Amino acid sequence: MMRTYSDLIKLPTFEERFRYLKIYGRVGEDTFGFSRYLNQIFYKSDEWRRIRDAVILRDNGCDLAMRDWEIRGRVYVHHMNPITEQDILEHSAFLFDPEFLITASHITHNAIHYGDESLLPTGWTERTRNDTCPWKCM
Repeated sequence: MMRTYSDLIKLPTFEERFRYLKIYGRVGEDTFGFSRYLNQIFYKSDEWRRIRDAVILRDNGCDLAMRDWEIRGRVYVHHMNPITEQDILEHSAFLFDPEFLITASHITHNAIHYGDESLLPTGWTERTRNDTCPWKCM
């Protein structure tokens, strides 16, 4: 099953989007093995940086393109479908297709890869009068 941006944005909640994307990886599991250098070259290429910037703009810098979930910190552009060494060597078109890319925070990106919902951010807490001053009554 190819995950797509068009399908993802139809999901109304952050949790549903996460569940659509999670891949159940394992800590220490090799993805590129001794060819990891290819992965690093790819992510430093001008072509990748251009599409990365375009995806971040499209998603308004929001985690999983969820309005009001602005990313405060490092921004990742996640391949919704895992990429392989062969994809990079063959310069597969889907590597640069925004239909298969989504903006994610570092925490969300890790949660997607490890399938661990407990890592997810919980959203913003609504502020109330004097909530930063514990000795004042409301």
